[in-house]
Amino acid sequence: MDRMISPNPHPASTAEFIALEERYGASNYKPLDVVLARGQGVYVWDVEGRRYLDCLSSYSAVNQGHCHPKILAALTEQAARLTITSRAFRNDQLGLFYEELCALTHSHKVLPMNSGTEAVETALKVARKWGYEVKGVPDGQAEIIVCNDNFHGRTLAIIGFSTDPGTRQSFGPFAPGFKVVPYGDAEALERAIGPNTVAFLVEPIQGEAGVIVPPPGYLKKARELCTRHRVVLILDEIQTGLGRTGKMLAEEHEGVEADLTLIGKALSGGFYPVSAVLSNKEVMDVLRPGEHGSTFGGNPLACAVARAALRVLVEEGMIENAAKMGDYLLASLRSISSPIVKEIRGRGLMVAVELRPEAGGARRACEALKDRGILCKETHGNTLRIMPPLIVTQAQLDEALVEFRAVLAGR
Repeated sequence: MDRMISPNPHPASTAEFIALEERYGASNYKPLDVVLARGQGVYVWDVEGRRYLDCLSSYSAVNQGHCHPKILAALTEQAARLTITSRAFRNDQLGLFYEELCALTHSHKVLPMNSGTEAVETALKVARKWGYEVKGVPDGQAEIIVCNDNFHGRTLAIIGFSTDPGTRQSFGPFAPGFKVVPYGDAEALERAIGPNTVAFLVEPIQGEAGVIVPPPGYLKKARELCTRHRVVLILDEIQTGLGRTGKMLAEEHEGVEADLTLIGKALSGGFYPVSAVLSNKEVMDVLRPGEHGSTFGGNPLACAVARAALRVLVEEGMIENAAKMGDYLLASLRSISSPIVKEIRGRGLMVAVELRPEAGGARRACEALKDRGILCKETHGNTLRIMPPLIVTQAQLDEALVEFRAVLAGR
């Protein structure tokens, strides 16, 4: 086999880049046909130089905006010193990362991983171990309650408790031990809790399902039920956390604290895969050396990047801006008169526009917006997700709203 790098000229056009992807790549995504080459702040540019306002933020991974200079400086400085040691040795960034993250989130313990999915898998393992060793659930009988329309990742264990047929089909058999209840229904949660229930895993706002906001008081009631029945409350804040909803963590809107809180995406400002499980001491302390880990989890490069990403969120007022601009965006979208809009919902800068079926699907709207210089993404057929970086200004939102009005009005 010839292992030389292909001498073919570098592609230059959107069509050429797309042709390469389709020839050599797996078909597990259906992106919009725009090929991005550069980003700065709230804007990205394609290979042909056209500018777009990013209204997706890589599903919240770039809350701080594209290529934030202070995070970039932390990345390059650390990359020149030390990138990875594995957890076989200690490094001079990990303890500082722990301390700063615990102070910002009122956590007792941190377990660093890489992806959001890994954080979810970690929480499931920790909760089961706690159930057996602390609560006294019989071995092999632990149950974890989840919600319908959930999205927590794509590993076999996680898709096994998904209710999305497209996620599950042809991937079984799946692991047992999960029970599904309706999202936002505290009474259904209470009925589902049994003597072998060890945890309740839930998103404060369901992102992939279409920015579904639960009824007021739902998380508070879930917290009360979990406390009463000795059940670990796990909040998946991988999309909602780190400022997206106008609070550092979405759980703060109802004044609750989870036993395990999962964060990722914006934890690195989009520069590097970093996630973490935040925990109280009782639950996390069930882990012993050798029982769980990751070669890259907690590496010095990841920790230095995450420290900078957290710092700019706070020091530059991004969380407060998300609350203010989120209110403005929601009010402005709700002022649009359109026969194809069914509902507009959200919290902070996590917003959805659900279209009526006769609109022909949200994909068509996303493509029309792309042609007008606005990038967002459809979910569940008829819903547009709008999630710009937390640094977005009112003037930039007004720029986007002109195009949203035109597309939603069918012009």
